Amino acid sequence: MDRRQCVNLSVQPSRGLHDEKFVVLVQSCLPGCQLTLHALHHCEDGNSWEAFGHYTSDASGAVDATEDPCVGGTYSGVEAMGLLWSMRPVPGSKPGLRLRRKDVQKPMEVTISVYLGHQTEGFEEKVRLANVLVERWFMAPGVRRIPISEADLTAMLFLPPGPGPFPAVIDLWGGRGQLMEYRSALLASNGFASLALDYLTPKITLETGKMVGTDYFENAFQFLQKHPEVLGCKIGMIGLSFGTSMALKLTAYSKVIKPVCLVCISGSHVQQVEGSVEESFKYYEKNKVKARVNESNEVIWRDLLLPIPSDPAFKVDMGRIQCPLMLVVGEDDQNWPAAESAQDMKEMMERARNSHLLSIHSYPNTGHLIEPPYFPHNRVSAFKQTPTLKVMVLWGGETVSHCHAQEDAWKKMLAFLQTHLYGNVSSCNQ
Repeated sequence: MDRRQCVNLSVQPSRGLHDEKFVVLVQSCLPGCQLTLHALHHCEDGNSWEAFGHYTSDASGAVDATEDPCVGGTYSGVEAMGLLWSMRPVPGSKPGLRLRRKDVQKPMEVTISVYLGHQTEGFEEKVRLANVLVERWFMAPGVRRIPISEADLTAMLFLPPGPGPFPAVIDLWGGRGQLMEYRSALLASNGFASLALDYLTPKITLETGKMVGTDYFENAFQFLQKHPEVLGCKIGMIGLSFGTSMALKLTAYSKVIKPVCLVCISGSHVQQVEGSVEESFKYYEKNKVKARVNESNEVIWRDLLLPIPSDPAFKVDMGRIQCPLMLVVGEDDQNWPAAESAQDMKEMMERARNSHLLSIHSYPNTGHLIEPPYFPHNRVSAFKQTPTLKVMVLWGGETVSHCHAQEDAWKKMLAFLQTHLYGNVSSCNQ
């Protein structure tokens, strides 16, 4: 019998949200058959990513990736989502790639295939026993994506399905700049209006050559407050990396921005408190001489902010934080001193007697780039330091621990936002 005609491969759901788990099931094989499950994604930038796992069919001739152990490949053990989070650039790709999603209106397509034997390379030349095209969406049906250009903002607003008004968050990414939408799209798919805000490369910056000021962020906050489909008294903020630094500073010192809660991922409170965004960057630039380059020629930027300064002019006064704050910390973060900063923030808040507002989720063997679940781990990637210079930056982390942390942190973040943004909505006066 031709095994290609009898082997059945199913993935359920084959169309789902990116933060949703799937079930991969192979049936109708011979008992004790060695098989390889393989995932392939052709990225928007033209690069390809893959993952694969080795399995042995059970007595009924089946493999269930949610229950059966993977015995080799890019992951091992019982890992239902290993075919996604263990993805890596295919052999021969240029170094330093990072998988990100730009067009959230289209799905991320992944072809999952099954091969006979325990294969490790040359998948494109081998005969598949079966394959399934899987669609991983960032926008749930009914989510609305609305470009925002008023108030000089470079932003994208995502609104959940159904009638509003909805609680909202301002979503700030890190020092690379550009408008990143996929986290905001997923947040809207989970019931929160989300404003993805570009504050490093907006139109106003490109035209004037000057970075934005505090008023730019305040305009974004006021825009959400006035939006008819947003609960103006239920607005939070999420920051990653330098976005965390900005979220902490704005919450502590702005007279306009008063979020209900904060989620701060892989960041630090160390910065020039009285300075603008531009001056904060100049502060880090001045400290670049402290950055180490390891034997692999990878830049370790965490040293820029170590040791944590004692001078209050160079760190946010955490005693001024008056809303619930969730810190997500990778203990092997090689880009920012997140663990050291978290400890210092905790001590500052204890002295100010507002530590009851703080929750810290700290993950061993986890690096800097804590993304939504099932994104591949990037221990190192290329970073455009200047328009003409790219460096290889060490982010840190160990793949299995890092990817498990992403999944756990996402669940905790959604629960945190649900508690603080949806709690007591009836008392909210528009």
